[in-house]
Amino acid sequence: MFSFAITAALFIFKGPIAQRNDYHHFADGRKILGLPNAMDVLSNLAFIAAGLAGLANLTFIIDSGGQVNGFAAYLTFFAGLCLTGLGSAWYHLNPNNKTLVWDRLPMTIAFAGFFSSVLTEQVSAEAGQNLLFPLLIISMASVIYWAWSEKKGRGDLRLYLLVQFLPMLLVPFILVLYGADGNYWPYVVFLLGCYVVAKVFEHFDELVFSRGSFISGHTVKHLFAAVGTLGLIKVL
Repeated sequence: MFSFAITAALFIFKGPIAQRNDYHHFADGRKILGLPNAMDVLSNLAFIAAGLAGLANLTFIIDSGGQVNGFAAYLTFFAGLCLTGLGSAWYHLNPNNKTLVWDRLPMTIAFAGFFSSVLTEQVSAEAGQNLLFPLLIISMASVIYWAWSEKKGRGDLRLYLLVQFLPMLLVPFILVLYGADGNYWPYVVFLLGCYVVAKVFEHFDELVFSRGSFISGHTVKHLFAAVGTLGLIKVL
């Protein structure tokens, strides 16, 4: 009911949400060895490293004869992280709506994998497994719909915003309602905390960069978001 209320409110009482005109303007546009927007590009290596670490951990567990509850969900999440690193790096080389599609699509894959893993661990393996594919389809469709709406001149981010933020709002409720144990919830809360901090730094991109012009808020956002994902590796 909580998620339905949020969804209904956003789509009934709030009209289309357009992409901000200044969205592609980032504070740190410095070149390093000819690489444009170098810090925002290179910081995506953190996503790739975290994703590869997670995939390696999954492989080690399986090769050692172990089992992973929600294997498909974790596989989707860590693969999505690797693709996010690549897609975000591609976007930051030349920020525009067309390249932004390849930044957002992989992120929705990771979001779907993460939420499915929480459902698997907290609700039931059946729930997580059955919802993974629908979550993937809806998540990716949200980006495709946004890109289509932009081409039609009436950009609408509502579905994408739901895909990104609604799971993050629901996860704490799921942890409380289903009584997560101490071997699980601290790492998920760590991930959520890093995500919140990352979004704060993203918002204050220019302000952070103005404090010495060493690193921008957006670069820090990448690093915090990537570090947060290490919580799920620890869960495994």
